Amino acid sequence: MNTTGFPFAASFVLGCLLAAPGRAQTPALPPASALAGQPTPAGPWTLQATVDYALAHNLSVRQSELTAQQQQATQRLQRAALLPTAGLNGNQTFSFGTNKDPFTNQFQAVNVRGNNFTASAQVTLFSGFQLRNTVKQGVLDAEAARVDIVKARNDLSLNVASSFLQLLLAQELIRASEARLSTVREQVSRSEKLLRAGAVAEGNVLDSRAQLAGEERTLVTAQNQRDLALLALVQQLNLDPAGAARFQVLAPVLPDPTAFAAATGQDLDPNATFELARQNLPEIKAAELRVQSARRGIDIARGAFYPRLTMAGGVQTGYSSVRTQQLRVTGEPIAVPVLQVNPAAPGGYSPSPYVLLTPQTTFQQLPYNFFDQLADNRGEFLQFSLGIPIINGLQNRVGVQRAQVNVQQVELRAEQTRLQLRQSIQQAYADALAAQRRFAASSRQVEALTLAFRNAEIRFNNGLLNGTDFNIARNNLTAAESDMIQAKYEFFFRRKVLDFYQGKPLSL
Repeated sequence: MNTTGFPFAASFVLGCLLAAPGRAQTPALPPASALAGQPTPAGPWTLQATVDYALAHNLSVRQSELTAQQQQATQRLQRAALLPTAGLNGNQTFSFGTNKDPFTNQFQAVNVRGNNFTASAQVTLFSGFQLRNTVKQGVLDAEAARVDIVKARNDLSLNVASSFLQLLLAQELIRASEARLSTVREQVSRSEKLLRAGAVAEGNVLDSRAQLAGEERTLVTAQNQRDLALLALVQQLNLDPAGAARFQVLAPVLPDPTAFAAATGQDLDPNATFELARQNLPEIKAAELRVQSARRGIDIARGAFYPRLTMAGGVQTGYSSVRTQQLRVTGEPIAVPVLQVNPAAPGGYSPSPYVLLTPQTTFQQLPYNFFDQLADNRGEFLQFSLGIPIINGLQNRVGVQRAQVNVQQVELRAEQTRLQLRQSIQQAYADALAAQRRFAASSRQVEALTLAFRNAEIRFNNGLLNGTDFNIARNNLTAAESDMIQAKYEFFFRRKVLDFYQGKPLSL
């Protein structure tokens, strides 16, 4: 194994969970130019402090919270649909030429100004329980959106923990590389002294210098990997990248992975972990809530088959500029002669000595002012509307069928979520067990290769071993040390994933 292979391995070790089934990826953050980066607080940072800060400042979590607030607003609208609707309406019209008076229905060649005012209210008495089922569906959707916030926080916590451990891994690889670099420098110095004393060949010195150059390149690669891991963590925390150089993490003392019995299956059962996670993880709860919401969708679609009964009532009035008031005026009575029958008179009638006093009545047209018309033209109405669906192009039937298919799709997604969760737990358990075993094997290999390297170093210093064989011994030890470090961090990350599924906090 070559020491330069650890950047790929480091990315693989702590990045596997992000690609594992059942775990949502952290949503992509906006470009750096769109972020209002926070100043870097004083450190060093622990894993718990890093996770807490990310939960408070990460934009993805904020987006989930806004989505939940939007769903709650939608739920309030659905509840408000159960309430009556009321409103006021008024209009004013100007008509020119021959027009019909809206109150007398008489046509007149006159300009007319008219006003109409209406106050009305309407309430749905029955709609096949569609409104109530819509409210119940909205409650489920709002609860699922609130659970999605917890899921977003959990996903962010896992991703931050992955970046945090990847940074620790890079820093430990740097320390190991620096220790090896110091040893190689001392070896080069000894080789040069032995060369001047004529104890070793010049080729040994050249081989040592080549090994020094290789270790320097390995150190630079490790430092680059550290910088990339640091940048990824700083971006997840929404910190100013310019202050990344001041960001420091507190490296905990990690125990020997072989001291843990959980990865061997003695105190950890993947099936029990799955049952515990299935009851507590938000993605499972959200999936089940959306199944219930989809079933409510069937009830809403079936409500379209029922009659719809609404009640409306209101008050209306109006005004017309051409409408007038007729005033009855009684004048002085007039005497009307009374005729009597007289066959001898012309026409058969002749005046009698009596007269009839008849009152004289006339009508006077007076203006009809605005407010008097509004009061006199007022009218009330109460209306019941019943709509019975008979046939509408099979839209209701197809709507029910679509709702039923949607339930099957949501149930399938829920089952897939549970399956992915089980597979993720099983994969994390298998990875933890493999990492523990690999660490144990690498530890034994490091012990054996350390003894072999010391023996090779003594032989090399005494001129009994050529530089090529000595470099092979050093490279074998370096590869074993790198693999042991990677196995240790992989084990602790997988262990933390299993602890997370059991509801334990992410801490080192």
